[in-house]
Amino acid sequence: MSSGTDISNEYFQLAVRFVNQTSRHLFLTGKAGTGKTTFLRYIQQNSFKKMAVVAPTGVAAINAGGVTMHSFFQLPFGPFIPIKQGGWQSGGPEVTDQHSLFKNIRFNNAKRELLRELELLVIDEVSMVRADMLDAIDAILRQFRRQPLLPFGGVQVLYIGDLHQLPPVVGNDEWDNILKHHYASPFFFDAQVIKQAPPVYLELKKIYRQNDASFIQILNNLRNNTTSAEDLRQLHNHYYPGFTPEDDEHYITLTSHNYKADKINQYQLAKLPGEIFEFRGEIKGDFNEKALPAEMTLQLKEGAQIMFIKNDKGELRRYFNGKLGIVKAIEKDKIMVSFPNEEIELELEQETWKNIRYSYNKEKDHIDEEELGTFKQYPIRLAWAITIHKSQGLTFQKAIIDAGESFAPGQVYVALSRLTSMEGLVLYSRIQPHCISTDQRVIAFTSAEMETNELQQALQEERKAFVSRSIVQSFDWTKVTAAWDAHFEGYEERQIPDKNRAVIRARAMLAQIMDQQEVAVKFMRQLEQLVITAEADGYGILQQRLQAATSYFILQLEEVSTKLQQHIDEVKVKQKVKKYVKELQELKLLFQRKKQSVEQAMQIVNALVKGVQGDDLLQMVENQKKAAVIVIQEVEEKVIKPKKGETKIISLQLFKEGKNIAAIAALRGMAVSTIEGHLVQFIATGEINIEDIVPEHKIVPILEALEAAGGTSSSAAKEKLGEDYSYSEIRAVMQYRYWLQRESV
Repeated sequence: MSSGTDISNEYFQLAVRFVNQTSRHLFLTGKAGTGKTTFLRYIQQNSFKKMAVVAPTGVAAINAGGVTMHSFFQLPFGPFIPIKQGGWQSGGPEVTDQHSLFKNIRFNNAKRELLRELELLVIDEVSMVRADMLDAIDAILRQFRRQPLLPFGGVQVLYIGDLHQLPPVVGNDEWDNILKHHYASPFFFDAQVIKQAPPVYLELKKIYRQNDASFIQILNNLRNNTTSAEDLRQLHNHYYPGFTPEDDEHYITLTSHNYKADKINQYQLAKLPGEIFEFRGEIKGDFNEKALPAEMTLQLKEGAQIMFIKNDKGELRRYFNGKLGIVKAIEKDKIMVSFPNEEIELELEQETWKNIRYSYNKEKDHIDEEELGTFKQYPIRLAWAITIHKSQGLTFQKAIIDAGESFAPGQVYVALSRLTSMEGLVLYSRIQPHCISTDQRVIAFTSAEMETNELQQALQEERKAFVSRSIVQSFDWTKVTAAWDAHFEGYEERQIPDKNRAVIRARAMLAQIMDQQEVAVKFMRQLEQLVITAEADGYGILQQRLQAATSYFILQLEEVSTKLQQHIDEVKVKQKVKKYVKELQELKLLFQRKKQSVEQAMQIVNALVKGVQGDDLLQMVENQKKAAVIVIQEVEEKVIKPKKGETKIISLQLFKEGKNIAAIAALRGMAVSTIEGHLVQFIATGEINIEDIVPEHKIVPILEALEAAGGTSSSAAKEKLGEDYSYSEIRAVMQYRYWLQRESV
């Protein structure tokens, strides 16, 4: 387990297994402080699946280490309706349906390939995701993964968020005039795709933030719409409308609006003696200034109350997101921070936030994070006050809650659950009953939660299905045929030597691969039935049929790979083929991965026959996903970038294989004179005999002419020899002359 992960947390472990050992969609939720962010970090570091992390806002995406949903999927900014509009007229031009959605998307080939390779999509802060946006994502994945019948095109989705916190934003006009005709609510769980593929509902139970039993109960009642008069009475015991804390009490005020928080922070900063120091953040590359996770210009004074906005890295974990501190001293670029009731002082270091873009790495069969830009700044903000919205995910020991009458649904719970106990609570306004009601649709959805034993049973069933699906998908030829089909279509624009011959070869190989796919499709249908009945008969019949199929397909794949390697060897010696050879290498890797996948499916079934089950079996499936990288690394070591002078060596090798100069020139797509220039270099080293290049009867006359011309002028020798002798022959004999001189020493 990674640092900061509680291995004793049963629900945490269940969630990890659902993500890594099944294909089932999962909604991971939990009260404030139960470790949802920790879980996301763990999955990012410990899942073998090819994943992307998205979030509904820029700041949420940066903090999650991902990208925004809109940028990743090119989502529309207006509402999306999950039908073709046809004669439906009430939407207006800003409404997007499936037809206009695809019409306005501009995915390049690399992005399309990324979507096809995606295995796990993580949507963080899903409580803020509207139902129509989730359906738009579903439509896009079905379309570009060429899987129109599978929800999300077959991608597993992990939803992370707390529906008891702030809801999705939807304008009254958008809802009343458009969306309510298609959705029961704006919440993500009322999307059409959720009805087709409901996620497992799993709630993290262990609360790391609060340990006050009575306070935890009040928070639970707030979430569940069961707040009692006694709960309100206990909360209102902390109602102090005129409360003014002492400076050394370190309270933070939670307000409903940005302007209120800014006003309090600036007022308190101005009260402090001394000068204001400004620390300006640094943007490098592409980083949206509207999505900055910290202030671009941070203003501080000695004595200022600050809050950390990021967790500390490393083993010490000296601070966490939401921890309050005091600026002890400022000297030039050095900021010292102390903490209430702690002896340590900390010298602040700047943190770097990354703006990334996902890309698919063919060589490693992995989704990479490409850094587009960074933002560097101290990970703190002034913290006498903060908005309730921005306080989500933070922890405070003491807080003044100042929301007046403007509590929105969810805000009471968000504000109160920031605290570790009621002891540090101060209310500036009373909590009215109408402000604490949780949306009934949220309560209805959360009632779908299973008991622990039901979750365990569901996990076992999904794990079995995952193993079966992994076996069947080993014989899915879709990716192989699609890749070769795209390669074949590319010949129309490709400029390579001996193109017609290459096209004929590619067409023949495409036909062979299509034949393989036809057999694979039929076998997959049989396999789907075999894996269903396999457990009852001890997997014997499945093992027999799979053994026969494995032998057939491995033979086919080896034959195609051999032909492809022969073509690579033939073409790589030619000029201007680097990109073409790289594409051929990638195709060969694809066949090697497919061969490995087929072999490992056989290994899994053999393990089933021997009675291997549970975690050991799932580990084999995980290895099946990981092992392809080993193949690629082996191939990468062989594909060495040609060194300077290597092109001459290639010509020498071909010459020694018995090919004449004209044949080598044709094979390499070079001029005859270029190949002659390559080969004459090796006469001086003794690696080529002069008689192999120049007719024997011409050698002595050329030597005499060179001697008369001083030995270094080919043009003078040519003038003396006449038209019967070529410059190439003269240069070859010049190299022979150098060899004779060296041998005589």
